[in-house]
Amino acid sequence: MPKRKRGAFQSWSALLSMRRIMLSFLCLLMHLLQDEITSLSLTENQDLQDSIKPQKVEFRSLNFNSTLHWQPGWAREARDTLYFVQYKVYGQTTWQNKHDCWGIQSHVCDLTHETSDIREPYYGRVKAALAGVYSNWSLSCRFTPWRETMIGPPIVTVVHSNKSIVVKLQPPHSPYKRKKGSKIPMTNYYDLVYQVFIINNLLDEQHRVLVYEGKDKVIKIKDLRPGVSYCIVAKTYVPILDRSSGYSSRQCTVLH
Repeated sequence: MPKRKRGAFQSWSALLSMRRIMLSFLCLLMHLLQDEITSLSLTENQDLQDSIKPQKVEFRSLNFNSTLHWQPGWAREARDTLYFVQYKVYGQTTWQNKHDCWGIQSHVCDLTHETSDIREPYYGRVKAALAGVYSNWSLSCRFTPWRETMIGPPIVTVVHSNKSIVVKLQPPHSPYKRKKGSKIPMTNYYDLVYQVFIINNLLDEQHRVLVYEGKDKVIKIKDLRPGVSYCIVAKTYVPILDRSSGYSSRQCTVLH
């Protein structure tokens, strides 16, 4: 091969070799950049997962009306954050989706029907989603409706007569129904005691005097002053749980 052609061939070979090296370098650089982008993306996703994870997941229950509540994650909540709720009985391995609370924007989910076996312990859990990123699940504490539901006050009606007031009490009702459709009273589940208080509005509207404690549903309060305005409030007490309800709404009357 002539010397000039050999030199040109060697130059061309060197150029091709350099080009291959450059392509390999560029390919390696692209892979490194892609890995870095992926790493940054994963870090950002992890940060978003942590920031939207629901907080303070807890059951709240009144007369077996049981709901799961939570608060949004520590980052400011976006309008399009969605929440997903599952529940299960303690000891089961499979979680159940609550379909009415799947992809909701609310921070509360009604699980009254799902927790109707009131002596069973339950768990609830919630996860959040934003911009295609899902948080980890946040778990509630164990919840047993029979032990933990709050009992509401009785329904109070009053009828006045000469120097006396007749108080009629109705127990609070559960959300569960008999076969004929009427709601089952809480007295079917607990031995309830009623506490009845009277307020003399001439003296002090905040001063409640206990005038009856027992299981009767009709109480007569005697020897009251005519022309005086009296109000009646009542509470429900559950001895086995040592737990009282709040006060009922006031029922007031003026004796003639």
